[in-house]
Amino acid sequence: MAGSELAKRPGAEVEVDPLDEPSAEWGWHGSFPNGTLIAAIATAIILPILLIGHHASWTEIVWMVVPALFVLGGVIGGLIKRRNAWRR
Repeated sequence: MAGSELAKRPGAEVEVDPLDEPSAEWGWHGSFPNGTLIAAIATAIILPILLIGHHASWTEIVWMVVPALFVLGGVIGGLIKRRNAWRR
């Protein structure tokens, strides 16, 4: 493991040292782009499905449809950003 003294290295906040955290070698650290995409799409589909049944007011519709549209907009924006990332 690492020593007790702190080392000031440029970029130390971002990088993961495999000696300190062995799980970094097999990919534990990082983001989950496909999992995030699947969860966002599932959320955008499930929220309007919750409208099936008895409605008490328009507030329910607003609080189910508007967040679903925001999530769907984020998914579309993320896909466009991912697709055009190499053009920068």
